[in-house]
Amino acid sequence: MNSLDNATAAPRVLVCGGGIGGNAVALQLVRAGIRPTVVERAAAPRPGGQAVDLRGPSRDVADRMGLMPGIDAKRLDERGMLYVDAAGKESLRMPADMFDGKGGVAEIEITRGDLNQVLLDALTEAGGADYRYGDRVTEIHQDANGVDVTFASGTAERYDIVIGADGLHSATRELVFGPERDYSTYLGGYMSFFTMPTPAGVEPHWFSMHSLVGATGIGIRPDADPATCKALVVVRGPADPALRRDVGAQQRLIRERLAGGGWHAEAMLAAMGDAPDFYFDELARIELPNWSRGRVVLLGDAGYCGSPLTGQGTAMALVGAYLLAGEIAAAPTDPCRALAAYETTLRPFVAAAMELPPGGVRAMTPSTRLGIRAGMAVSRLMTTRMMKPLMMRMLGKTDGYTLPDYPRAVRSA
Repeated sequence: MNSLDNATAAPRVLVCGGGIGGNAVALQLVRAGIRPTVVERAAAPRPGGQAVDLRGPSRDVADRMGLMPGIDAKRLDERGMLYVDAAGKESLRMPADMFDGKGGVAEIEITRGDLNQVLLDALTEAGGADYRYGDRVTEIHQDANGVDVTFASGTAERYDIVIGADGLHSATRELVFGPERDYSTYLGGYMSFFTMPTPAGVEPHWFSMHSLVGATGIGIRPDADPATCKALVVVRGPADPALRRDVGAQQRLIRERLAGGGWHAEAMLAAMGDAPDFYFDELARIELPNWSRGRVVLLGDAGYCGSPLTGQGTAMALVGAYLLAGEIAAAPTDPCRALAAYETTLRPFVAAAMELPPGGVRAMTPSTRLGIRAGMAVSRLMTTRMMKPLMMRMLGKTDGYTLPDYPRAVRSA
């Protein structure tokens, strides 16, 4: 029997993934009177992480959800981007307000872990969800009336809707939509970041970047604690399946690329091996013809990932979560209708947000000294008054999107 034969019953919803998208959709569902289950394979919420930003529609969503007071209390004091040479000498400075807060550093920057905690605090205040840390989904089978889910812990339950918000390498997508290779496009490089002690001489409050010969870029980004910072490494090269989940191989590649790189490359290498939050993954796009199949739907990077190159990953997760929860709340007895409406409403935003910057990872990682100088010359040109209108159009690509209203799932700040 369909668990929704009673028109007043709230649907049973499972959210796979306790990251920003998963927690945001859970929060909005709770506020709409739907208490979901959230399953997260990590044993606890993950702290720290790279800085993420809020701009345009994602800033509007955070405001509608009443998250801004919590975000303001944890936001980073990051004032712009600074490009330096091997000796640390300034080559180009781009203040955050140069492009009205729409450039590489936005007006509102916050670490991923802090934003996640703001969402978790709001969830607790709203009544909470059924959280299951240290578990994951291993099987999904659905029929016209519901979804049967088996967990690694051995339990099995039935739900009306399953939301896959479990990231770039989504297990939910693999179980229901098929192999990752069918939907993933490699973009030509890898990205790594980790926490390290702040080196002497780094200018506080500025995201500093340096290009190395050999198609490699490194950066140091301010952290919430001035004593630490986030190291960033971008390497361009062919795809190497052997790097997947092999931390030793990943760090060997970084050591090879950063050896003799100047600036703070050696300090980054010295800190990398002991970093508790070392992250390394490919730069890839995820694109699917449809984000739902029956009663299973994908959210954020699991369904539409433009890679960190777009700077829109958090925006797509937050906007997607807001729309998905709103449509489920608007049609709680008709999941298929709700999921179809979510996709129709969100597609225009995602299409704009998924656009890559000109040149992609190749433009970020010149391979020669001449290429580095040429890239810096182009960057300087982009900061001129003559080019600002063009840059503003490129950087404001999602500004024209109009968010729908979902009164049942809105909390004013």
